[in-house]
Amino acid sequence: SGPFHLDTRSLSITAALNPTTHTPLPFSLSSAPPDPIKGARLTVELDGNDSVLVGFVTAKEASAIQWLEREQTAKGSAGFVYTQCHAIHCRSIFPCQDTPAARVRYDARVNVPKQVAVVMSARRVGRRDPVAGEATYACDDSLWCAENRVVEEFVMEQPIPPYLFAFAVGDIGYREVGPRTRVYAESVPSLLDAAAKEFEGTEDMIRQGEALFGPYDWERFDLLVLPPSFPYGGMENPRMVFLTPTVIKGDASGAQVVAHELAHSWTGNLITNKTNEHFWLNEGFTTYAERRIVEAVQGEDIAALNVGIGWRGLVADVERFKDNLEFTKLRNKQDGVDPDDVYSHVPYEKGFQFLWRIERQIRRPAFDEFLKKYIATFKFQSMDTETFLSFLKINVPGIEKEIDLELWTEGTGIPPDALEPVSDIYSVIVSLATRFKDGTIPSEDDIAHWRGQEWELYLENLPKSVEASQILALDARYHLAESKDYEVKVAFLQLAILARCRNFYGEVEKTLKEVGRMRYLRILYTALARGPEEEKMLAERVFSEARRLYHPIARGVVESILTKHL
Repeated sequence: SGPFHLDTRSLSITAALNPTTHTPLPFSLSSAPPDPIKGARLTVELDGNDSVLVGFVTAKEASAIQWLEREQTAKGSAGFVYTQCHAIHCRSIFPCQDTPAARVRYDARVNVPKQVAVVMSARRVGRRDPVAGEATYACDDSLWCAENRVVEEFVMEQPIPPYLFAFAVGDIGYREVGPRTRVYAESVPSLLDAAAKEFEGTEDMIRQGEALFGPYDWERFDLLVLPPSFPYGGMENPRMVFLTPTVIKGDASGAQVVAHELAHSWTGNLITNKTNEHFWLNEGFTTYAERRIVEAVQGEDIAALNVGIGWRGLVADVERFKDNLEFTKLRNKQDGVDPDDVYSHVPYEKGFQFLWRIERQIRRPAFDEFLKKYIATFKFQSMDTETFLSFLKINVPGIEKEIDLELWTEGTGIPPDALEPVSDIYSVIVSLATRFKDGTIPSEDDIAHWRGQEWELYLENLPKSVEASQILALDARYHLAESKDYEVKVAFLQLAILARCRNFYGEVEKTLKEVGRMRYLRILYTALARGPEEEKMLAERVFSEARRLYHPIARGVVESILTKHL
């Protein structure tokens, strides 16, 4: 009984009803104008009811949803729609308590044309004909039961935070790659085959994850490769991970993104940060878990490269926030802040460094036992920093005397006992990068065994102030601007922009118009927008022409960059 509050943004609320009798219940929206970040609060007076039916209409411009015309898809046979609810965008799809502190179960009926398929972050029940009257207050029977329409049914029986609600609809096919995994993508045979090849080792990673962290509790671990506009590298939706096509690199290294999303099955999906101020509890743990899985499956050298790349990202983002050090803390205050605007490497890499510091202190076997106990104790619960630290101190007595826990979680910047990775291959690559300033380019022998990760680490460690002639010489030898690995290509193009090497601006424009991954957009648009007038004008023009490609979340991030620097 009493008032029941739900978050909404850009929704039209049409009714609030007793779900059994359909008796109207009083409801109201918080006064206009709606908060630009949080939207509007929907309040329903329950009047003694323990459930409520809410009628609503989702706006086409909802921030969680991207609609693609058939011309924007790989096959061109049908339109495509997909969702991205992290961090607080679920409220733009339906009314909900849009916080990771509130877990939900759900079932769904999705009405679509017969020629397309639906996937969801839930167990698929089946496909059937529509039934008149089952969509009351959602849409008219004339539309619901129209010719050539079908209903796909799904159910999520385990409690999940709202940001893990996800679906996609389009001309979607799949390949089997393991007993628990299908790879889905647009039904283009070459794309499906490439994705299946890239992720063929997924079952090995699942088994390693289970050995490290306990049983896999989600039954299926399916993957969906989305169109290029998807704004993230991956999204850990349970049972149906979403991936950018840029992770398909042809050498299985893209599977490391899958390792990260898999690790979320334990740290993030099973145990979730209570609010975004404790986001490191999701991403720091998951980055640690990902690297343990990669180490077990692909070896210590590859894991060390990952740590090195992450270290450079952490250093860069601490510099990015030098004028607002609050966002270099693991636990930070986000009142009035859009989480998308402060998304960075900090919760991932500083969180990883904190856990790695604990592992070094108590040794890996003891830390492994601690992690298993932590996951088993708090599974399907939300977690905050205080509760984690209390659990740590109870289970590792005296740890606060060995490690300054407050400095790590409440302090700014990088703590002095953080550790830049040390390995032979890491040291060699960093040394080669240091010598570039003097005009030394790696030889064919130096890079004979390099894959994308080695090049990424090399480029990330190059000085940001080099001559355009050096950039031209490096590309003349190794053709990095044309790399099929976007991590390598974007890192190189960033250097080209900083060097004002305008020979590559055509490739910069092409890249910004063919992919919508926010990591790449943020790097390239920021480099352009901080430049002189010609670069600023290029950023404005390209965005005006490419913005339709981008997901609404990515579009907002680019708009913020241009507003800040232009």
